[in-house]
Amino acid sequence: MLITMFIFDFLCIHPFNDGNGRMSRLLTLLLLYRSGYIVGKYISLEMIIEKTKITYYEKLEESSREWLETKHSYLPFVKYYLEIVLSAYKEFSSRVEHLHNRTLSKTERIKVLFDNTLEKLSKKDILEKCPDISMSTVELTLSDLLKNSYIIKTGAGRSTAYIRNTDYR
Repeated sequence: MLITMFIFDFLCIHPFNDGNGRMSRLLTLLLLYRSGYIVGKYISLEMIIEKTKITYYEKLEESSREWLETKHSYLPFVKYYLEIVLSAYKEFSSRVEHLHNRTLSKTERIKVLFDNTLEKLSKKDILEKCPDISMSTVELTLSDLLKNSYIIKTGAGRSTAYIRNTDYR
């Protein structure tokens, strides 16, 4: 949390004519590394921030109100930045899991997706998590899992999703 507060103040001070955002992200990586958080070596925090830059600027603006008068709140920016780091760790975990599961068949990998979540999964979710698996394989596997009562179908049409049957034995 101190790292994000430091970065926020750095951005508010705006020490350079150009490149303050890039420099703040480099400082973030350095400070995270020195604190033992090495996820930035494997997952680009810069890319995650880029994908959410509208929120980044909103939270920066929200937190910087009355910064000069020291009546500002770090909370919006800190929460946003912590979500970025958490998102990076989730992405890293997902990649490691993907590597770990490479020896499984495509059908087994889809089943593992249901084993590892309590949330609903749509066909689109499965295809995003396993981009090397074809739609027809996903559909066949879902059909088999439904037939064996391993998963339950919810919704219809575009809102169709599947969830693990907690009563499955």
